[in-house]
Amino acid sequence: MERLPPRFFVTGTDTGVGKTLVCAVLMSGLEAVYWKPVQSGEPGDTEWVQGATGLPAARFAPETYRFRLPRSPHEAAARQGVEIELDAFCPPRAARLIAEGAGGVLVPLNDRQLMVDLMTHLGLPVLLVARSGLGTLNHTLLSLEALRGRGLEVLGVVVNGPRDPANEEGITRYGQVRVLAAVEPLFRLDPEGLREAYRRCFGGGG
Repeated sequence: MERLPPRFFVTGTDTGVGKTLVCAVLMSGLEAVYWKPVQSGEPGDTEWVQGATGLPAARFAPETYRFRLPRSPHEAAARQGVEIELDAFCPPRAARLIAEGAGGVLVPLNDRQLMVDLMTHLGLPVLLVARSGLGTLNHTLLSLEALRGRGLEVLGVVVNGPRDPANEEGITRYGQVRVLAAVEPLFRLDPEGLREAYRRCFGGGG
């Protein structure tokens, strides 16, 4: 696999496709700082990634917005009487950074802006996480179209779940994009298991 850039944004084709797991795998192999700009729901993804990887607190930046309810960011914010503003987001000044979005590419942040607007605001290249099974082609192609429509650099796709070579080939062919890695279900969600997953899926790519 080609080397990943030092700073990039991880998004997904939907909620629950494995963005946070992929971030944990990447954090286990890269000397990066993890940043979740918007967290909806408790416990947060930052705590989960830190607990799974066993990495020190210095490797994790605080969220810009953190909300209690596991809802779309715009709704979670409104329930707490807050409006998300793009100008509030200032990424950590880390040489290597993995930023993780909330939900999919077009999830609303407020009445005017979507998650893709945050990606554009930050100006980071994007890594797209997709599930491996049935339905992934439609979701992946729609997500790629939305990202490219904003002029964002797409690094590639990481497929999460049981291997499906036909779907991986379909993503590559119809999406005109590289499938950088396929992360199969992990038996160990602990530091060693995640480091092994990084070596297997991304080895030499960081």
